[in-house]
Formats: sequence, structure tokens, C-alpha cells
Amino acid sequence: MNAPTKITEVTPQVITFHLDGKPIEAFEGESILKAAERSGVCIPHLCYKDGLRADGNCRACVVEIQGERTLAPSCCRSATAGMQVKANSERALKSQKMVLEMLLSDMPDVGYKWNDAEPTNNPGQHGELSDWAARLGVTVRPALQALRRSQPQADVSHPAMAVNLDACIQCNRCVRACREEQVNDVIGYALRGAHSAIVFDLDDPMGDSTCVACGECVQACPTGALMPKTLVGSQAVDKKVDSVCPFCGVGCLLTYNVKDNTIVSVDGRDGPANHSRLCVKGRFGFDYAASPQRLTVPLIRKAGVPKDPEMLNHLNRDTADWSEVFREATWDEALELTAGTLKGLRDKHGSKSLAGFGSAKGSNEEAYLFQKLVRTGFGSNNVDHCTRLCHASSVAALLEGVGSGAVSNQVNDVEHSELIFVIGSNPTANHPVAATWMKNAAKRGAKIVLADPRVTDIGKHAWRTLQFKADTDVAMLNALIHVVIEEGLADQDFIARRASNFEALRDNVKGYSPEAMAPICGIPAQTLREVARAFATAKSAMVLWGMGVSQHVHGTDNARCLIALVTVTGQIGKPGSGLHPLRGQNNVQGASDAGLIPMMFPNYQRVTNTAAHGWFEQFWNARLDAQPGYTVVEIMHKALAPDSDPHKVRGMYIMGENPAMSDPDLHHARHALASLEHLVVQDIFMTETAWLADVVLPATAWPEKTGTVSNTDRMVQLGKQAINPPRQAKPDLWIIQQIAQRLGPHAPHSVSSLPPEGAQPSLGRPGAGLDGPHAPHSVSSLPGSARPLACGYEGEFDGVAEVYEEMRQAMHAAIGGITWERLQRESSVTYPCLGADDPGSPTVFIDDFPTPDGRVQLVPADIIPANERPDAEFPFVLITGRQLEHWHTGSMTRRATVLDALEPIATASLCGDDLLALGLEPGDVITVKSRRGEVALHVRRDDGTPKGAVFMPFAYYEAAANLMTNAALDPFGKIPEFKYCAVAIRRGGTPGRSGYATEVAH
Repeated sequence: MNAPTKITEVTPQVITFHLDGKPIEAFEGESILKAAERSGVCIPHLCYKDGLRADGNCRACVVEIQGERTLAPSCCRSATAGMQVKANSERALKSQKMVLEMLLSDMPDVGYKWNDAEPTNNPGQHGELSDWAARLGVTVRPALQALRRSQPQADVSHPAMAVNLDACIQCNRCVRACREEQVNDVIGYALRGAHSAIVFDLDDPMGDSTCVACGECVQACPTGALMPKTLVGSQAVDKKVDSVCPFCGVGCLLTYNVKDNTIVSVDGRDGPANHSRLCVKGRFGFDYAASPQRLTVPLIRKAGVPKDPEMLNHLNRDTADWSEVFREATWDEALELTAGTLKGLRDKHGSKSLAGFGSAKGSNEEAYLFQKLVRTGFGSNNVDHCTRLCHASSVAALLEGVGSGAVSNQVNDVEHSELIFVIGSNPTANHPVAATWMKNAAKRGAKIVLADPRVTDIGKHAWRTLQFKADTDVAMLNALIHVVIEEGLADQDFIARRASNFEALRDNVKGYSPEAMAPICGIPAQTLREVARAFATAKSAMVLWGMGVSQHVHGTDNARCLIALVTVTGQIGKPGSGLHPLRGQNNVQGASDAGLIPMMFPNYQRVTNTAAHGWFEQFWNARLDAQPGYTVVEIMHKALAPDSDPHKVRGMYIMGENPAMSDPDLHHARHALASLEHLVVQDIFMTETAWLADVVLPATAWPEKTGTVSNTDRMVQLGKQAINPPRQAKPDLWIIQQIAQRLGPHAPHSVSSLPPEGAQPSLGRPGAGLDGPHAPHSVSSLPGSARPLACGYEGEFDGVAEVYEEMRQAMHAAIGGITWERLQRESSVTYPCLGADDPGSPTVFIDDFPTPDGRVQLVPADIIPANERPDAEFPFVLITGRQLEHWHTGSMTRRATVLDALEPIATASLCGDDLLALGLEPGDVITVKSRRGEVALHVRRDDGTPKGAVFMPFAYYEAAANLMTNAALDPFGKIPEFKYCAVAIRRGGTPGRSGYATEVAH
């Protein structure tokens, strides 16, 4: 990738002032408190917290400033040159101690320090207040304690948090955290004087409020007035371990608090993607790792027990007994059966007879090693993962158009945007911390445009909402491009210097005027013109999109239009502008980078690229298939191919994926999985896919492993092992290596020497995926080559760091400067990063694009209708997606007690007009049916869902939305049409129930 031009930053001026007689340096505009902290001087403070706006209301931080009559709050008073400040003068100390004593006198007799499981009987345990009181030697006089306020009752109505306002000092940190950081506007400060109090919404119990349980208030609270209910044990923890959130692609850094090998709480860490913020999943979704349903011993299917895909339709994930189907086995027996059977199928039927599904929920190292095993051990490129079901069409369009499948700008770069265009994404539910940056930008004056068939919560902050008819993305986007070009708003200089094929795009959109497209997409022509003008004339405009764009048969065309929109307006290659497909899972970006896709080697080197193919054959010392492998959906088709098909897939190895829940048309997918001669599933739970396996291998959960992941912002981030796995569960890397050693090589590459150090084709630009080589990137510091392979491995890797180092060599032009040692120091480094001193490149494409000619390749797009349209029999459109509390197929989050308590049952959302027309009330049971399947579940009112549509999350096995979805593929990205299929709705039915939901209901 091109070396981006560095953006010049203005260094703040440094001034000097005196604190307690000593000279202190401060940045211009910096507060006295911050400057003192940096210099190692501690001034007591309670209402101030780093990251929150200074408020100055507690007065615990007051200092004496020479020449001023009154004491000043140091947290919100800027230091000035020559200022004389006393924090330890008699007057200042007396005031500080008085504030602490008065606040302490109102505290209850028991304490609620935030990481207590139970209130303590030690009256000193009031968090930061007690800490400062102890440091200043403050004790409470009985006379003051006798005047203590009447203590309010505790509010324990919320599943995740307890409210103990008897410990509240009204510092307002929770208000600022909720309103200004997370922008959820739930917590307020009500009433006056002695009656003033913290309230939720209109003084509702917390559990009845609109709280989304991000826990920002808990992290902000200094006394335990707000605290998690999920804690166990005493306030003392055994250790704190830094890691990365295992859920969405935002990649929030966090710290696990561990006691007795159990995670008892989670803190947000000041990482570049989250700056200490978390969402409900990151904060409270950690105890899935301690679920009693964890797989802890290898399992082998009992002889004579058939694979019945229909049983999954009646399976209760929480109560089903695997011992009726499987028997326990030793690791040696399970591994010998796994590798021996796969090897037998390969040797008898050829390399195309095997396939592997890796996971975007694991580490980069696991993804790299898994794809290497499939390519070198199975002998084909039949390896894929869930990115095929998420952003494959986005990546196809990006590789074609800008030469890179990664984002051009990071999410929090919206700070520099004048206009933020969010399309096909529900960020407040799917990427909640990313959504906070958008909401923060809106509060500062940026214009958010929400384009989506559903009006989601981000719409509350939008300047304009384009609620277009489902499936009409191309019509709407081409209309915007039409306005930009026809009204002379195009950036002709940018187009002339940096774009190709503009004339074809211009000619194509001539027929897409807003007036012609308005009846098709449902957006008034004047609104389309207004948005197009605003986008084109903004100093900076950024596009962020989700799977609402990609999961269509025209998903690649949707992304092509977005690329064209930013190109013709010149809104790319600068701060606050560009293209950002929001990644859904924690390592979708990293797994793709590492080569866990069927048409690309690591770092997006096409398997059909002769130079890249030869390089990897030498690097891995194995003969490699020169043709792309099958994708997820195609592999399912091949599993059902007739025996006469030489490429019939007969055996599969699935690590951390659950296609029996995540694939479209589940009847077809489950039938395909059950038809395999040998299926090996490696996971932490008995997923729906595992029930169809021949061998089930117990693996490690994210908190039980060390490894790297790459987030949606192109940040490689290190997570460290916090707890030990249960019983015989083993690290995924160990399992992969054990299978590789037993499988043996497909065909060794007969070469006498490995490639020279750093001589890697097409790697000058990460994500390029070009068909011809660039000049190799020569780096003398590379240690050499990969391990010689015996299908991968001549011996065991010594550890994660060794696997990472080999991966770094294979992806040197992207992450060459990100050594393991650097990650241990910094936790997070942005790529492309080519050297030890390279800080990484948050913004790319500043000078050119990593395409053959360095220019954007514009590709015109025309309207292609959905594969299946509503009709008289199936009059509604089904839209699937995620919800805030649950993630992916729910195998993890539905086993997290707080998350499942918040959303225990499956629901389908309809607007009020459709409910009225169908004679339904919220809470009624309905049956949703497509041409492929049906489910019964409860209905919920959501007026953001358009008339004629029904929205369903796909995390509920008892109401699996993908039983109904359409497996029709985008011809370029090979991604299924999850976001559009025709369904019918009728009253009644018998909804399935999970075991935990039943417990909650009772």
C-alpha cells in the first residue's frame, strides 16, 4: 500500500507555572489537575475522571492561586504561564478535607466499592472517596454523621447493575458518561436542593428505563452507587489481564478481573478503538466461558447413531444430552480418527473431496494455521469462513475498485467528518462503541445521513433519514451520483488525477435522475438532491456500511456505487472521508488478511497469481492448488453432489463456525452437513453443527488463549490468556497442529531451497490481490522462512509468538513492522506498518490507490432485482440481522447470563400499521413462513420497520431465521441474500423455548 502522506499536527505550546513552589510544565489550555498528575503531584478529586468533561462540582480538588480571593477547582481551571498555585497550603487542604468529610458523613454503614460482590461491613469501603479520605487522614466527626441524610432504597431491577443511591455523592460522572460519552441520554439529575437525585429517564427503576446496559456509568462511578451485579467473591482479585473484546469488529480493549480462575468483572481499557468505552456484550457478556455447557472432553459419535438434521428443528440447546449420540474419547483416539479418516478420503477421492471452515471468532494465528493446513494438507483451496456470509461482496468491490479490501479510514475518524453517511448498518445495536463516535460527532455539529429500509436508533441523531424500499440500494445511490455529476458538483480534479472509467459511470447514471428513481426507491427527489449536494460540498464525508449493503444478490453492485459516490466527490484519501465497511465479528478482518478465504493466500494474494503461488509453494515447501476453492455455500452444494462428481466434498473440518445456524436455507445446509462421510467440529459448545459431527473436539474460549486479532480499523491487537480452560479442552493451535502432523503432506514441493528473505511477490500493497507481481519488498531483518511442512509442520510450534512470526513473514508488506515484542508493549498497532518506527497508517489512499495504475477503477451498476419477490402467497419481506444483546448465532451470548436475561426470547418486529392490519398485539405469537421453512415466535412492535417487512434476529436456535432465508448468491462476492426473501405471516403457532428462557419465565 502506498506510504501515506503524514498529516501535520500542531504541537501545543508548553508553558511553565509553579505548583507548591516547584516549576511545572503544562500544555497551553491544560488544566492544573492534569498538569499536576503528569508531574507526579496528586490533588484529590472525585467528580473529575479522565475521559469525561471536567465539571468542577465536587470541589475536592480546589487549590489556592496567588492573587485570587476564592479557591479554584483545579480540574477545570487552565494553567497559565507564571501562575503561582498552592495545592497543599493550609487553606486549600482545609477545604479539601472538609469536602471529603462532608461527603463521607453521608455514606451508608456498608460500602459498595464497585468490585464488591456483596456490600462490605467496613464503612471505609466507599471507593475513591474512602481512598482520598485515607490519603488525607480524614475521619468523620459524630456530629456530622448524626445529620446524615435519609438513605434511599436500593434499586436492583436491572439484570446487570445495582443502584445504591445511599452511596451517591452526586458527582455527575454517571450523567456525563451516559449523556456525553455514550450519548444514551438515560441518566439525569432531577429535583433541587436536598431533594436532588440521580434518575433514570422519568425517575423510572433502572430495569424499566431505556438503559442499554453499556455500563459506562458503573465504570465512571467513584463510590459504588452504581455497580455490576455480576461480580463474585470479594473485592480483591487475583489478577488483572489485558485483552480484546471477543464480540464485534470494533475491537475494544478491555481488562479481565480474575479471581479463582473466574472472570468476575470487565473494565474498558484505553485502546485506540474504544478509549475505555464498552457495550453491554463487552461489559457483561463474559461468563459464557464458565458455562456448565462447555465441551470439556473429546467426543465420538456412537456406532449406529444416524445423523438426523431434522432433530435440530426440535433440539433444546440448553437441555439436550449429548451422551445419547456421542461417547467420550481420549485425545489420541479422537485425533487419530479425525486425521486418519480425512487422510483416507483425500487419498481415495482426491484433494477436492475435503474442505475446511475456519472462524472469524478466533485469533489471526489460528486462522493462518488453519488455512495453511487445508492448503498444504488437504491439498486444495476449499477453505472459507463467515466473512463469506458478511462482507464478501464489499471486499470484492473494494479489491476491484480501490485495490484493497480494508477500510480507508478508522471509525473514530468521523470526528473530522462534516457528513457521515450510514447505510445498511444498525451501529447502535451491532457496533455500539463505534456508534458513540458517530453520536459524539453529531453533537459537535456533523450531519448524519441514515440510509436504510429500517429506521434504527442512530436515526434519532440523523440530519436526514433515507428510508428506501428494501432492495433498491442501487437505484437510490445512482440517483445521488447523478445529482453530483449533472449539477456540476463532481470533483473534476480528483477524477482526472485519480479515477478511471469515469465516462462510463457518467453515461450510466444519466438515466437515474432522482425524479425517475423516487418511485422506485421511495425517497422524494428533492431529498435525494439535498443529500447529494450536502455530501459533495462537505469538506469531509465518510461512508460506513454494514451487511444491509452486502447481503444481497447485488451486494457487489451496492458497494461499487458507494465507491463511485466517494470518488466523484473526492471524498477519500483525507481525514474524515472515505469508505468503511463495518466488520461484524471480532476477527473478520484478520481472518481474511490471514488467508482464510478460498481465492486468496495471506495478504490477499490471488491463488491464480503465478508469482504468488510459486512464492507460497516455496515458503511452505508444499505443492499448492492453483485454482480457487469453493466458498461456504458452494461447499454445501458440493456435499450434496452425486458420487460421480469428482469434486464432491466428502469430509470437512470446521473450527469455531456454526453453519447449521448461520448458513442460508438451513434445511439445505443441515442436510449437506449430515450427508458428509466425515465431519469434525472443533468448538467450545455443542453447537447445532456439532450435533451432526462424527468427532467433536473441545477447544478454548477467547479468555483462555493468547493471540492477536485485527479489527475493522486495521488494528492488530493482542489479547492475553486470563483463565485456564476446563478439564481436557485444548488450545485451537495445538489441535490444528496435532491434526496436521497425523494427516501428513498432500504433496511435498520438490525444491531444494526456500525463497530469499523478504522476496514476496505482490506484497508492496496489502490487500492488493493483483494478478501480476510488484517488485518484491526486501527486508533484511526477516529471519528466513516458514517451517518445512509435513502438511504443515515438521514439529510443534513453540507457542503463539512463533506462529505469529511466520504469519508476519507471509504478510510482511502489511504487518512487517508489527513484531510480537511491539504488540506486547503497545497492545494495538495499525497497519500498513512496514518498520519498527512506523506508527502505522490510520488513513490510506492519500496519494494513490493500490491498483495496477494507482487509480480508482469505477464500475457502473444497474438495477438487479432480488432473487425472490413478494407475491400474493408470500406478501412480506424478511430482513434478518443482529440485536444489541446477542451476537452471531447466539452460541456464546445466549450462554452469558446477563445478556440472555435481557433478551431471553426470540421476537419478530413489525410496524404498528401491519400489526393493526393483521389484528395482532405486541407479544402475540405469529408464524413466519417462506418457501423454505417456517418458525413461530413472539411479535414486537417497531415502527422503524417499514410496512410490508418483518425483521428477525438470527441468534435464536428455537426460532432460526435462516430456516427461511434464500441461498441465492451474489455472482461476484458469492454471498447469500440474507437481507431479502418473501415470507407470509399468520397468527398463532407454538414457539420454541430455550432452557434458560424457560427458567427466567418461571
